[in-house]
Amino acid sequence: MGLMPTPLFHLAIPAKDLQEARNFYVGILGASEGRSDERWVDFNFFGHQLVLHLDDSDTDFLDKVTSVVDGDLVPVPHFGVILDDTNWKTLVKRLNVAGWAYEIEPHVKFKNLPGEQWTMFIRDPSGNALEFKHFENLDQIFATE
Repeated sequence: MGLMPTPLFHLAIPAKDLQEARNFYVGILGASEGRSDERWVDFNFFGHQLVLHLDDSDTDFLDKVTSVVDGDLVPVPHFGVILDDTNWKTLVKRLNVAGWAYEIEPHVKFKNLPGEQWTMFIRDPSGNALEFKHFENLDQIFATE
C-alpha cells in the first residue's frame, strides 16, 4: 500500500444527467473518469475524488441560498479548488473556449487585504456551484492579518 502524502477530499454531489456531467467535468474542466455505475460516476477532480450521483428528484434547491462576500453574491453551497497560476489560466482558457457562463467572473477578491485571491464561480450542468481560486502568495490562503 502506498502512503498518501496529503489528505484528499471525497465529495458526492447530485447530477440530473450523468452524460452531461461527464461532458462537463471531463470535456471542459479536464477531469478524468474513474469507476462508474448507471447511477453514479467518479472523477479525478484535480487529484481529489468527486462523485456525481444521479438525482431524478424534482427538487431545485441549489441556487436558493447566497451570501455576500467582499461585494459578490456567492452561491451557497459551493465547493472548488485552489489552483496555481498555470492551472488557473488554463482553466479560464478552457471555460472561455467552451463558452461556459460564469456565475461570478474571474476577478481579485480582498484586494490589498488578508486573503487576497483570484476567484471565479461557475455552475455545472446540474446547477452545482464551483469556485476556483488562485493565490499569488500562498501565505494568504489562511491569512487573518
